[in-house]
Amino acid sequence: MRAAGLRESSIGRLVVVRNGDDRPVGTVSWHEVHHGPNPESTAWNIGIELVPEARGRGMGSEAQRLLAQHLFATTPVNRVEATTDVENAAEQGALARAGFTREGVLRGAQFRASRWHDVVVWSVLRGEM
Repeated sequence: MRAAGLRESSIGRLVVVRNGDDRPVGTVSWHEVHHGPNPESTAWNIGIELVPEARGRGMGSEAQRLLAQHLFATTPVNRVEATTDVENAAEQGALARAGFTREGVLRGAQFRASRWHDVVVWSVLRGEM
């Protein structure tokens, strides 16, 4: 898995490419979130999008693990987190395999497809990677 992309100070996106042929199969992204007013309470929230034929092959887990490692190596944050719909079992499995820990449910946190959805929060801390 190799990535290439852009990074600003508070948001970024990388292209996920398949090993061997460097064919783009998706993107990973991140943006700043704050869990307090001081700069030390900043964390990254990450997301992933893969083309259907790349799903279920371990690419999502690897891409999210590599992204978390990259963010820890290049920024001072202590926490990388991700949220996904409570019904998205595939993404929850990918996050678990990437080393993230399930923390809990945010009820009615995401508005999508004309209704409110519950999301699950997952995270990994600097010392856990």
